[in-house]
Amino acid sequence: MRKLNIGVAGLGRAFALMAPSFAADPRVALVAAADPRPEALARFARDFGGKALASVEALCADPAVEAVYVATPHALHAEHTRLAARRGKHVLVEKPMALTVEDCRAMIEAARAGGVRLVVGHSHSFDAPIALTRSLMEKGGYGNLRMLSALNYTDFLYRPRRPEELDPARGGGAVLNQAAHQVDVVRLLAGSPVKSVRALTGAWDAVRPVEGAYAALLSFEDGAFASLTYSGYAHFDSDELCGGIGEGGQRKDPRRYGAARAALNENEIVLKNKRSYGGASFAAPGPAQAHPHFGFLVASCEHADLRPLPDGVMIYGDREKRFVPLAPPAVPRAGVIDELYAAAVEGRPPLHDGAWGMATLEVCLAILRSAREGREIPLAAPTV
Repeated sequence: MRKLNIGVAGLGRAFALMAPSFAADPRVALVAAADPRPEALARFARDFGGKALASVEALCADPAVEAVYVATPHALHAEHTRLAARRGKHVLVEKPMALTVEDCRAMIEAARAGGVRLVVGHSHSFDAPIALTRSLMEKGGYGNLRMLSALNYTDFLYRPRRPEELDPARGGGAVLNQAAHQVDVVRLLAGSPVKSVRALTGAWDAVRPVEGAYAALLSFEDGAFASLTYSGYAHFDSDELCGGIGEGGQRKDPRRYGAARAALNENEIVLKNKRSYGGASFAAPGPAQAHPHFGFLVASCEHADLRPLPDGVMIYGDREKRFVPLAPPAVPRAGVIDELYAAAVEGRPPLHDGAWGMATLEVCLAILRSAREGREIPLAAPTV
């Protein structure tokens, strides 16, 4: 099997979550990385045997690199994607794709001009339970999708943050960081463009002055609609509704309730660096007992409600309910690599391409705008 050689731009939390997937999948090899933290580069060289490079420019110029995983801060996604594309490298860029629609268009054009594939991920729309739900809806005879209900309560706002992660002007906050997951999931299941958005956001902690919660109602062109609810204020944990399985598929320890807030007694930047990949307190994610997920979700069709779970999909039909199981994942987040490999090596157009990522960003920006202006925001059909 031909390996795809990947270079990593940014060795932060996003990379730490994807690293077990890269390590476990024989289709890919991590051959180089760029990051400003020497300890992260040293850990990367130990873990993967790849080159530690001084800059993203050097990474993109390396002839051994075929694809670049852009996992740098949000504000740098557009610049680093364009840089990689100009060098003829395929790109996997973390969500959100960028901070503006204009930047998204420039990224798409750079990939087109460079003759390379652009994949936007990971998001939880790559998760196996979501793919199974989509397949069941298409083949199960449950009728048209009518409504989607998504809910997630986490400790997002109280994880260690850099200053820009708490600055709305620089892409901080729950909407651009977390709503992309929910929006991607409901867009994938709906299979129809979003027509309008009505939303409210909450910023309830003066010490962390950025929105940490939102509620949004999305209407789709085919008449279906979706409600999205999210809170990152570290009180209720909706993983209780998913069998105690956390977002990454690992079982959670209920004794660690309140740990996120308690840890912030330490200097936040120091704490973040210590916990980040290569830091003194870095702990790699343990083996996943189940598939990743993003909270409680129900897809309501004419003749059944379908509820994806970390280990399968529960179907509540007209006359009976049944469970369709999924085997535990051999490679966590394998769907991301499936799509990247198919695009870069096999030449197949990705589902989560630049147009997809831009459409998701447009919905996220509409959530923020709707909350700010107190009105419903119509969305025009995207043009790329």
